[in-house]
Amino acid sequence: MAEATTTPAADAWRAPLESIDVSRSERFETDTVGEYFARLRRDDPVHWCPDSSTGPYWSVTKFHDIKYVDTHHEVFSSEVGGISIANQDAEPEVVLENFISMDPPRHDEQRKTVAPSVAPTNLANFEPLIRERVIDILDHLPVGETFNWVDRVSIELTARMLATLFDFPYEDRRKLVHWSDVTTASPQIMGEAGIPAQVRAEELGKCVVAFNELWRERAAQPPGPDLISMLAHGESTRDMPSRPKEFMGNILLLIVGGNDTTRNSISGGVLALNQFPEEYDKLRADPKLIPNMVAEMIRWQTPVIHMRRTATADVELGGKTIREGDKVVMWYLSGNRDEEIFDDADRLVIDRPNARQHVSFGYGIHRCMGNRLAELQLRVLWEEIQQRFRMVEVVGPVKRTPNNFIRGIAELPVQLRPL
Repeated sequence: MAEATTTPAADAWRAPLESIDVSRSERFETDTVGEYFARLRRDDPVHWCPDSSTGPYWSVTKFHDIKYVDTHHEVFSSEVGGISIANQDAEPEVVLENFISMDPPRHDEQRKTVAPSVAPTNLANFEPLIRERVIDILDHLPVGETFNWVDRVSIELTARMLATLFDFPYEDRRKLVHWSDVTTASPQIMGEAGIPAQVRAEELGKCVVAFNELWRERAAQPPGPDLISMLAHGESTRDMPSRPKEFMGNILLLIVGGNDTTRNSISGGVLALNQFPEEYDKLRADPKLIPNMVAEMIRWQTPVIHMRRTATADVELGGKTIREGDKVVMWYLSGNRDEEIFDDADRLVIDRPNARQHVSFGYGIHRCMGNRLAELQLRVLWEEIQQRFRMVEVVGPVKRTPNNFIRGIAELPVQLRPL
């Protein structure tokens, strides 16, 4: 049954429930999906969509239901069907394996190998380097001229940090961002804007060649603090290049994980402060709010929109019976707008008392490994911004990506206002 063709808000509240498909990529490009999530949270929190571009699926839209799915991996599997709503068998050329799409015990063994790279002691060592690179970026921005914040700051900072984490050739750092974008550009999650599977496979093949060479170098050297060295010397991962799909999958997982959260929260945070100028006033009055503001920006932006699981047995959730083999999608963006958890949830509130309760990093054994590094980069960035500029002012329309997996911002025209 076709949905009504009125305004997006009216559409969401008038459409028959069975016709609602929140996975449609254009709703993320136009930022109109929020009303549909609100409708589902109110009327059908565990919602069956019988027909979509990726087939039938369950939508889990309430905060506590999302946490339940995320913490019961024994019945909601990452390994059976992957972690995105996209169907793996639709693009066999780019089917990847990585530890986020594994269940225990394989997940635990591989995650443990790279976890030390973002341990608190290592993060303390990163902070001076992050600050140095933030200062270099900010001090070379044009004041009073319009430029794209996404390219000059969000992408550049994350590219520099990715190059550091991997000890990747610094002059080629933007390749890491490119490979991240290609990874998440499946037509099943981006609609017509997606990159065809064959093209994606060719581009990601270049990534494999580059990292195979790095792997050989690091394996021949004593263990080092970068992610490739940790994997090359890890007991459960040292032979990973002999399993090409797993090798490429884990490398790309680490690239995407290091890119998307920080990059899009940097952009989303600027946008949010402009949409809610009274919050910018709070920030100027009390910079000590920055750590809590960072958590709130990550909640408000929700860079990873969803994660998918597959039911391994019949299970009850929210009064519905989910059958073995059903696709179950946790909509983190909706969970972070749950009115029962976050008052006035659509607003950015930089001193929100429960901002850190957000589910942007997932929950349970698959909680984002690099969450503290992302927060560290954002905290340092805003500390340095506040020392230089009265405002990062948005002066033109934001351009969002048509992607139901990564809540991406492609263009954000701004001007810097000096102190």
